[in-house]
Amino acid sequence: MKSILRRRPSAALVISMVALFVSLSGVSYGVATGFIDSREVKNNEIRSIDIRNNEVRTRDLRNNEVRGIDIRNSTVQGRDIALNTVTGEDVREDTLQKVPSALLADSATSATAANEVSTLKIIPVTTVAEGATPVTLASHGPLTLSGECAAGTTVASLTVSTTENDSATTGTTTTLGSGGSATTSAIGFQEPDLDTVDGAFRIAQLEAGMGIRGYTVTTVSAFVPSGKGFSGEVAMYRDSTGAGSCRFHGSLALQG
Repeated sequence: MKSILRRRPSAALVISMVALFVSLSGVSYGVATGFIDSREVKNNEIRSIDIRNNEVRTRDLRNNEVRGIDIRNSTVQGRDIALNTVTGEDVREDTLQKVPSALLADSATSATAANEVSTLKIIPVTTVAEGATPVTLASHGPLTLSGECAAGTTVASLTVSTTENDSATTGTTTTLGSGGSATTSAIGFQEPDLDTVDGAFRIAQLEAGMGIRGYTVTTVSAFVPSGKGFSGEVAMYRDSTGAGSCRFHGSLALQG
């Protein structure tokens, strides 16, 4: 018996026993302590089935590592995108359809070029004292439309002047009869060859009559060879009481 106790284990036996103990106790120790780190996991062995659903979070993902290939097609929806973050650079233009209101433009025939589109010019109520300097009511290119209130007779009138030769203009005139009744000339004043040196040409007027006050609406138009022009209706009002005055208002369609 003593001879057996006196026999010491060899160094090889001791080393092999230690290695066996470590190999058998390493994983058990990790499980027992509730902590398993990357050293206990074999590379490429963790699978989707080993991860509890809804447990992978943003903090578990490296920044800028999720790519388009990692997202299932047609699964990103509007609610997944922040408001007002999609810009024109993010949209492929040839895939867009026309908005409903733009579809009407395909059948529009009233304007084939931008310089043919008319612009509405509103002439606000403008008062001119009797005998005062004529007031500009509207201007378009070389053309100027003015309102005048003649002294002594309180006659409201419209004039057109131009800075381009061979212009043309016309308007209608109204004559007040007894009791303020009005008679409108079908032709009125017209000038088919208005030049710069001609100055302001009278195209319409509300002539004096027996009535103290008078009101009428006249049609006016003008045109220049370069393509600009206007046409519309202008109302004229005259009041011969007191110092006397005239008022004008209306609208013009501007061309060119």
